[in-house]
Order: sequence, then structure tokens, then C-alpha cells
Amino acid sequence: MSPLESLRAVDAPSITLADVRAAATRIRGAVLRTPTIYSDALSRATGARVHLKLDNLQATGAFKERGAANRIALLTAREREAGVIAMSAGNHAQAVARHASLAGITATIVMPRFTPATKVTRTEGWGARVVLHGETLAEAAAHAHELALKGGLTFVHPYDDVAVIAGQGTAALEMLEDVPELDTLIIPVGGGGLLTGCAAAARELKPGITVVGVEVEGYPAMHQRLAGLPVSVGGPTVAEGIAVRDVGEVPFAWLKRMGIEVLLAPERSVEQAIALLAEGAKVVAEGAGAAGLAALLAHPERFAGRTIGIPICGGNIDARALSNVLLRQLLRDGRILRLHFDIPDRPGMLADIAARISALGGNVIEVNHQQLFGAPTVQSTELYLMVEVRDGTQGNAIIAALQAADYVVRRG
Repeated sequence: MSPLESLRAVDAPSITLADVRAAATRIRGAVLRTPTIYSDALSRATGARVHLKLDNLQATGAFKERGAANRIALLTAREREAGVIAMSAGNHAQAVARHASLAGITATIVMPRFTPATKVTRTEGWGARVVLHGETLAEAAAHAHELALKGGLTFVHPYDDVAVIAGQGTAALEMLEDVPELDTLIIPVGGGGLLTGCAAAARELKPGITVVGVEVEGYPAMHQRLAGLPVSVGGPTVAEGIAVRDVGEVPFAWLKRMGIEVLLAPERSVEQAIALLAEGAKVVAEGAGAAGLAALLAHPERFAGRTIGIPICGGNIDARALSNVLLRQLLRDGRILRLHFDIPDRPGMLADIAARISALGGNVIEVNHQQLFGAPTVQSTELYLMVEVRDGTQGNAIIAALQAADYVVRRG
């Protein structure tokens, strides 16, 4: 650890239960007090007693409203008159836009040029002026700071601000009020504001409670910083909401001082968590919002038998991405089969194969019958089928029955 990091670790800002309770009072009525529900399906799947904090039900679909509302409520009269500015390509943008609008304050949001049009439209829909600038988040952030200086605007940081952190901590306060027997919290980590606020509130409210963070494996910036390692991140991830390279210095200092651990979840576990939430708990979560459950799936031995609170901190997942995740999970679970055949070019072959699949309860949902160009000879046909089955056992029985009928079949 460098001397600067050491100093920050020692001098981490004070964030207390009192700060979080004061934030809860300020944001009451402006931010939804979301329910904490017990999930029998997730508990059976993981071996823990799992309670979900449904912050995906917030008006903007994410927990970011908590911190934004608290920060904006603390503005001075002069700051309110001048307006606020923020940089974000996601949920923080909408949170600042919404709560500035509710307070009658002008908001400017700087977003990178690559930001999807739907996110720009939603942010503008909350009344903010959107400025598209830069090819990266860093470039957009630099421009936002320039505009803040020129216009005397208050910069609302998504996670490196004590007021924002205190606001985020109200999620843990509500979880423990609703389920006092919780002994573990698993909190997703991007910049670190949510984990810091929740840990500060929970550890003071219930000493001895276990609080851990979770990052996706491709973006372990906080994990690396806390371990004194160089930061190395990158690559595509469905958890783009926590795909952060530069974590907050305030959260880092506080988490370092308090010895909070940050676990890593593989990308596949995040996809599995999204699918399990949708199918088992009937909850729609974005990748970052499902990260807490992903950690539980990736490290089941750490949490077996424990009573766990997990914030579903965002539900803003693209419909196509959600569809792809669900289909990929069905394939991994063996509930969809992709079968490839080389069959003789004779009438009735396709009908016979379909009948044998149907007789064992399989449902053919897609057919690709290539007779002219893909087959190895003019006397044969390539056939690809996608078949829906109950589980892997039924799928294996279908394949065995086809092979017993002398069909050469392989999974595609």
C-alpha cells in the first residue's frame, strides 16, 4: 500500500448509522421504501435463507435514487439556484435527473457518445439536459467537471460523496428493519458507495453481522485495490453497471479501514443469477442487480445455512439481453437441446425423427433442414433441431432413443 493510500485508509471519512438514519428521513416520500421478501426458490437452490431487497422497483429501476435524493436534499439555496450536474451512462443519470426535477432544480447530465439512445431518452424524460461528450466515461467525467466549474454547478458524484453514500446505506437500514434476523449482507460493488453505506449502517445497527461485497471477475477493481494489487480490468460483461475501473476513494478508504471483504463472481454465475431470479423468484434484475446472488451461487460453502440479505439493486436490463441470458441458461441446464443429424435424403425421415421426439415428450421448437448446399453428398441431408425438454434426464432419453433407431445424432 502506498503512503497516500495508507493515509486515506487511516483518515477515511466518518459514515455512521446516524448519517444513514438522517438520510432516511430526508428521502422519505421521494424514494420508494421497497419490500424485502423471502425467496423459497432461491433458498432451496442455494442452501441459505435468502431475502431480496427489491430496489429494482424504484421509479428509475435502481437503488441510485437513494443517494441522489439525499445529496440533492442537502443543497444550499445558492446551489439549488445554480443547478446540479452529473456524469453517468446509466442509473445514476436517471436518479439525479428525477430528484432534481422533483426539487425544481435544473440538472445537466453528461453522457459518453456511446450511451444507448434509450438511456438518453429516459434521462431527458426526467427533465434533465443531456450533453453527449467523449468516447469514454473518463472523458465524459472530465467534461462534466469543466461544465461544473464554468457554470457554478454542484457535481453529484455517483459514489465518491459522503451524502450519496449515506443515502445508499438506507437500503441496509430498511433490510434490517424488515428482517432483523439477517446475519449476512451481500452487496454489489461498482464504485463502492452502496457497499460502504450498507456496511456502515449494518455494522453499527447489528454488531457482528457479516457484510461482504461482490464484483464480477472481469472488473475486480475494489478487490484489487483492497489487496494492494494493481488494477487490471476489462472485457464484455452483462454486469455493466458495476464494470468500473476507478473506484471511489472515499469508499476505498472506509472499506480498507473496516476490513470489508470483496468476493468475485464469474460471468457465468451472473447470468445464472439473472435467470434464477426471473424464473425462480419472478424478479427481473440487470447484471449488476443480480451480482449479490451470483456471489452466493459462486461461493455456496461460504454462506450455507446463513440468513442473507441481498439487494436487487437494479432492474434495467435490455429485453434482448434478458432473452439471451434465459435461453443460454436453458441450454446449460439441458432444458433445450440442439441436435445435429446427417440423414438419408428420403421422404418421411424428418417426420419419423419428430415423431420419436414427441413420443418421449420433447417439443421441437426450431428446424433447419439443409438439403442442397450443406449436406456431405447429394444423397443426404443435414438436419438441425432445437428441442425443448423438461430436464437433462429427458433430453438424454430422447438422444438414446434416436440412436437406438440407428440415427447418428450429436449435440450441436
